[in-house]
Amino acid sequence: MNEEGRGPSAEPLLALIGEHLESIRTALDDAQHALLLTRLKALAEASPDDGMAVRRALQGVRLAVRQLPFGHPVRTMVDGVRLVATPPGPQAVTEALKLVDLLAAPGGAPVPEPDLEPEPQAAPAAGPDAVPDAAPATDPAGRADLAADPLLREPALSAAEATARCGGAPPPELIRLPDPQNGDRYPEFQFPAGGGTPYEVVLEVNRLLMAEVDPRGAAAWWYGGNSWLSGPPVSLLGRMRDHELVGAATALVEGE
Repeated sequence: MNEEGRGPSAEPLLALIGEHLESIRTALDDAQHALLLTRLKALAEASPDDGMAVRRALQGVRLAVRQLPFGHPVRTMVDGVRLVATPPGPQAVTEALKLVDLLAAPGGAPVPEPDLEPEPQAAPAAGPDAVPDAAPATDPAGRADLAADPLLREPALSAAEATARCGGAPPPELIRLPDPQNGDRYPEFQFPAGGGTPYEVVLEVNRLLMAEVDPRGAAAWWYGGNSWLSGPPVSLLGRMRDHELVGAATALVEGE
């Protein structure tokens, strides 16, 4: 952090992404990389004079890079955000445009098209460093192999269970993870263990994290490490005051 106790500003974060394009492409699968590129394009297309639009677009970039493994320089920079700072300036749009142009230039990193189903490929040999395919694997019965997607491996409610707990259609703020084999899944942590409707603090945080737009990014925040909270936010539900969890999410959204 800088001398004022703030996290990294938008421009250094985007500059660091530019310095590590190759390692980012290696660390992310096709779907994750496509999401990052989509978020960068949204930032590049934001009006520099619309501070809220720039802030929301930059938030999307931050959530996308949290898919990177722990220890990656870009992930480390984002995880280092602790306090709310000044809003991002128009330079963030300029820097994002440069990144998009660089990725699209001849010889640059490949730019996969987002929201397209990848062609089925043979599974790679298993090993400690194996990276899961973008499409979930299946077991002999044809069911999705949850081990192929860490987020789908977490405890979750089915759509019917979530509807019953909510007393109707689940609110859009709830994280909903599509599973083409087993239907939509709602991470279980969003609900009290003893039954009942979703935690209000979860809904508030999910609104900040734009869970309706980027459910995987929001889920990654809840399950991932957090330097301010000294642990995954999901493990602190019911143990930490609600406003502290909201503050940690706000720091990610606004902190530079």
